[in-house]
Amino acid sequence: MLRYKKTKSELIYMNHTKSAIIDAFWQLLEERPYTKITVRDIVELCQVNRNTFYYHFHDIPELLETTIKSDVDQIIQTNGHFGSPTDCLIPIVERCLKRKKAMLHIYRSVKRDIFQSELERIILYTVTQYVHTVTKDLNIPSEDKTILIQYYKCCLLGYTLDWLDKNMNFDLLKSVTRITDLIGDSLKQAFLELSESSRT
Repeated sequence: MLRYKKTKSELIYMNHTKSAIIDAFWQLLEERPYTKITVRDIVELCQVNRNTFYYHFHDIPELLETTIKSDVDQIIQTNGHFGSPTDCLIPIVERCLKRKKAMLHIYRSVKRDIFQSELERIILYTVTQYVHTVTKDLNIPSEDKTILIQYYKCCLLGYTLDWLDKNMNFDLLKSVTRITDLIGDSLKQAFLELSESSRT
């Protein structure tokens, strides 16, 4: 049995409606808590019918998960070099502040686990890039690099969650920069010692 293949114009239209639904969802999240948003609210705002919504998404929880993952994927695709722990957080902080009310509504919702899982994924990515950058000329065993990545991920994730718990009301980047300044020399020394010990 032959399947109907959508034309190029139909595919463009479907991509457009999917983006419109996601944009409407973000807009509504800026205005109200996640649990107060309905499919009707979304389709009325972006002017599509309910069938179009259900063509793209099974329900609002799936829309939320897709939206957050898409945001994280975009950060990963557009950021690849991180020279300090602060650099690891810059794209995350910028994205959160751009949609502050929406992000806090998601963070405080019953779907916080999805938000936190994606936050951990993006921090793990940025930290991995950072550790590989600062240790690229050092002879550090891969298992030690893995430990360093885990350490930095836990530190930055914990700090970011604390920032979210406090409604993003303190300068996270300034705090992380200050901590890095305070312990920077000891970390550099630790990297060098790991490199030296691997040669003996």
